[in-house]
Amino acid sequence: MLDPRFAILGALVGFIGTATYAVATLRGRTKPNRVTWVLWALAPLIAFAAQLGEGITYQAALTFTAGFGPLLVLLASFRDRKAYWRISRFDYACGALSIVALILWLITKTGDLAIFLSILADGLAATPTIIKAYHHPETEKGTAFLGGVFGAAITLLTIDDWTFANYGFALYIFLVCCLIFTLVQFPHLFRKHVASSGISGS
Repeated sequence: MLDPRFAILGALVGFIGTATYAVATLRGRTKPNRVTWVLWALAPLIAFAAQLGEGITYQAALTFTAGFGPLLVLLASFRDRKAYWRISRFDYACGALSIVALILWLITKTGDLAIFLSILADGLAATPTIIKAYHHPETEKGTAFLGGVFGAAITLLTIDDWTFANYGFALYIFLVCCLIFTLVQFPHLFRKHVASSGISGS
């Protein structure tokens, strides 16, 4: 187990990854889905508040940067009208469900439940970008999500008390960033698997 203070390093690694995405967006090299990124900013910050309420300190740093980084990406997307992905009804539906999960947190105000609902909201918000990464990997920046993978991994290695409040959000960040990184950096792997299974991946 690493010293708990290494969680701050993990948070910084994850933030650097997201910051590179924001820079790429400013340069028109990525097209973020605003539904995803606005909720990716909101949900982690709510989880961060819940973690502080549960007495979580160092591990909460990753959750904070997981919200602050996407806020920068969202702001960067307004720099160039072409630097965002056209939003569909499905995106709005995921966004609406994500907001419902956040509202439920406001009603319950219970630590573990709040963290779970924030993860659910974040996952729903991630869905449009996951689908976009599968169909249009060229519009994403895989290395940005690799930062999230390493940042979450470092945070998980600092945990000695494996309560849900400690590991829940970090584990979620690790898994979702792994998925998106793989889809963007190795787009043919999953498509080959689908083709060999006889399933259309259009």
